[in-house]
Amino acid sequence: MGARRRLGVIAAGGVLALTGGVGAAAAGDGVGLGGLDLQPEQIGYSKNIEHLANVPHTGPFTGQFGTDMAFQGDRAYVGNYQGFIIYDISNPRKPRTLAQVNCPGSQNDVSVSGDLLYLSTDSSRSDSSCSSVAQSATVKSSWEGIKVFDVSNPRAPKYVAAVETACGSHTNTLVPGKDADYVYVSSYSPRAEYPDCQPPHDAISIVKVPKKKPASAAVIAAPNLFPDGGNPGGTNPAGNSYSATTGCHDITAYPAKKIAAGACMGDGIIMDIKNPERPKVIERVTDTENFAFWHSATFNQAGTKVVFTDELGGGGAATCNDEVGPTRGANAIYTLSKKNRLTFASYYKIPRNQYDTENCVAHNGSIVPVNGRDVMVQSWYQGGVSLWDFTDAKNPRELGWFERGPLEPANTGGTWSAYYYNGYVYSSDIQKGFDVLELKDKNLKQAAKVRLKELNPQSQPVYSGKGGGHHHH
Repeated sequence: MGARRRLGVIAAGGVLALTGGVGAAAAGDGVGLGGLDLQPEQIGYSKNIEHLANVPHTGPFTGQFGTDMAFQGDRAYVGNYQGFIIYDISNPRKPRTLAQVNCPGSQNDVSVSGDLLYLSTDSSRSDSSCSSVAQSATVKSSWEGIKVFDVSNPRAPKYVAAVETACGSHTNTLVPGKDADYVYVSSYSPRAEYPDCQPPHDAISIVKVPKKKPASAAVIAAPNLFPDGGNPGGTNPAGNSYSATTGCHDITAYPAKKIAAGACMGDGIIMDIKNPERPKVIERVTDTENFAFWHSATFNQAGTKVVFTDELGGGGAATCNDEVGPTRGANAIYTLSKKNRLTFASYYKIPRNQYDTENCVAHNGSIVPVNGRDVMVQSWYQGGVSLWDFTDAKNPRELGWFERGPLEPANTGGTWSAYYYNGYVYSSDIQKGFDVLELKDKNLKQAAKVRLKELNPQSQPVYSGKGGGHHHH
């Protein structure tokens, strides 16, 4: 989401273990239907995708936005503006809620590492507790940043540390180290009247979490990635505005190659992360013609391509229509050379137009591990989940989709993140909760043999072996 400081409902802290009803997938009435074919809230999907389950938000999470996800073993960790939820996905047709941790703080982006979970708070709070209330960022004592939880008991997570970071934490990216984790914190929207978020803020914050002493987590560096100020922002000749760079919106690391790709509002970058405490920007691209807001980045399996997304309209606008067209609010596919040079190849946007009441734009996705091909699943908010192929970087194409008809009454919704993990696609829907999909495409079957112990989509693993793979730690 582009808008920061959107405040959730305030509720007392604490952990609620809830069972949450699981809705079975409906009969095949929506096969082949998508976009403008769908009635309000009707489910539509291509023949090669099956909807297995949906778990709605419950309790204080009802009506709060579902956000990003991470995975470990048989568990999915799903952020929500109200906190985070841990699901048991050992039976993907019947996910069960293990815990709801009530800890309001906007986005609540998640990463997991061993027994630890890192949670991003990106709204100004009265303090670092889970019972905090909204408080203006103009107040020096206000808090936002990274919260660290011990999730070794998934039914009763424990809150172990809070680390304040400049401008809060819109997103966080795990860069694993031997004895410590490095959490790269992306944040933005500096203002002169915010004491903890001063302009120009062209930096990220690096939080170091010693694995044996997570309670001593602290900011160890705040490298300035854009000493020249980055893209100043402006309006192009076509009259379309593009964002100024003030830090990054999101970063995806590829630890095995010791590089990371940053989507930094007005700029796309590649960083050298050989020394995770001192990332260095080694490549930078801009696109003032078509990109309004560089939002996220995904490497292909080989690390030879990067898909950047443009979150035109901040996630709340209807951009999937003829008026906006196929090159804005889209993905941009770049090739990445051995010397880490980025070269633009093409744009990809879902070919299914959406109603003008439906917020729809490129959002979070991940690679489907198929040898010899570049295939991705990706969220497009109310445009649904798109399964697409960019093996030919100049000619990407959609292979399948899953989506719902427009929300009634009209509201911001749709899928925030869609990720492939151990044979299934999991989708976090802003309004509808947690969805599980299965890919029925026989050409993608080998992907199901790949088994990971852990997946943080913004910390990309190496997939190896014959249609199989191991997560190299």
